[in-house]
Amino acid sequence: MKKGILERLKEGPVLGDGGYLLELEKRGWVRAGPFTPEVALLNPEALRQLHIEFREAGAEVLQALTFYASRDKLATVGLENKLEDLNRAAVRIAREVAGEKCLVAGNLSLTWMYEPESPAAADRVRRTFDEQLAIQVEEGVDFIIGETFSWLGEALLAVECARKTGLPVMVTISFENRDETSEGKSAAYAAKALFDAGADIVGMNCLRPPEHLLRPMQEMRKAVSGYLACQPVAYRTPKESPDFTSLPEFPTALDPLQLTRTEMGEYATHARQIGINYIGACCGAVASHIREMARALGKVPVDTRVWKKEVGKPMSAYEYYGHGQMAETKT
Repeated sequence: MKKGILERLKEGPVLGDGGYLLELEKRGWVRAGPFTPEVALLNPEALRQLHIEFREAGAEVLQALTFYASRDKLATVGLENKLEDLNRAAVRIAREVAGEKCLVAGNLSLTWMYEPESPAAADRVRRTFDEQLAIQVEEGVDFIIGETFSWLGEALLAVECARKTGLPVMVTISFENRDETSEGKSAAYAAKALFDAGADIVGMNCLRPPEHLLRPMQEMRKAVSGYLACQPVAYRTPKESPDFTSLPEFPTALDPLQLTRTEMGEYATHARQIGINYIGACCGAVASHIREMARALGKVPVDTRVWKKEVGKPMSAYEYYGHGQMAETKT
């Protein structure tokens, strides 16, 4: 039997996967703008292949592509009646690829329906979460991830609903261009509130790259002793506009802003050093990023495929320009 997420976290950092919707959009399977996940139904092989890439790169968790798979969000593209089919398909695809190697996380996301001080809106969000969770749990997810909540209040509703499943719960918030939630709460306050509500793992994800996410994560680490999760985007953003979705390049001109695999490996090392337990990534992070993160965390071995270098003269530009020697110098 596979070890659960909490068992794995007791043994050391767990490596998450990367981003799905933006990468599938780049490949032509998702429409930019709504970013809804109907690819799970219309092009399941495309989604399956991306899961395989993350698995082979070293990810220990595969998230079912049910982000934005809620009834109201799907209604914006005329697919509200496909909610059950889509959520079931997404979990099944992730489970098929995960096998006994990876855990599968169910997924909830921001709903765009939350309104502070509105009991009616809160109930609507609860119904939205409960509807998705019932399907995902029935399909056999190992734990629940709720993510990308700018409103702490909505994140707390995700904890409330996810706890009813009896599965481990991970919920992460997102800072936009200010270092606080939409209510004005700090990272430390949010972490305490989420743990107090019953979450097993809390943290931050999306919108910001490691450069602008690790500092508030450090504030969380100082404030709480529980398991922390960090899943930044792999795009470079300026200090004055750290939220990549606020940039004029979003969503179709982000390519020049993508971080290198080396930078993402350095992020993983830094995250481990400051005490982050679940180290993953979000939008813009592809398999090469996850592989470098896996190497930084000691999750995958050094490449040992045969390469006979000493044959009298260089046989590749890598050798000709001394890149191997430079790499050894850096390490």
